[in-house]
Amino acid sequence: MNAQAPTAYGQGLSSQARNLHWLLTNLVDEVPGIRSVAVVSSDGLLLLSSDPGRADEVAQSGTDGPRGSSADLATIVSGLGSLTNGAAKLMDGGSVKQTMVTMDEGSLFVMSISDGSLLGVHATPDCDMNVIAYHMALFVGRAGHVLTPELRSELRKSMESAQ
Repeated sequence: MNAQAPTAYGQGLSSQARNLHWLLTNLVDEVPGIRSVAVVSSDGLLLLSSDPGRADEVAQSGTDGPRGSSADLATIVSGLGSLTNGAAKLMDGGSVKQTMVTMDEGSLFVMSISDGSLLGVHATPDCDMNVIAYHMALFVGRAGHVLTPELRSELRKSMESAQ
């Protein structure tokens, strides 16, 4: 897989980090109905997002907080992942593979990544849920094996510097 040349956001990143950014960008660009995407570490920190600079844009616009931004999505994904994992333990259900929440004005999908990280997708109400779940599974399959502790640390630092 060839990574795109690093943008200002991806400058100085390793090839594995650039590849993950490329995979995330492709997920958002290629799958109709996706509003935003966040990859969250097992401890709840945002690693990758489809809109890394949006929190700054919203802050500069004078509105109250980054409503709908990747920071909010990461918080929701982390909380929902924690809640569903707790429920699965109480029910002796094994590990949680995917969680889906459908709402009047959109859908939220959360999928586990092998290292304990989570992939969260916020989608439009008219999205094709099967297509989104399929592409999320592809992302998880491609990204899960490379999310080493070193790469997670690099991605965290990259997100902190982007915001």
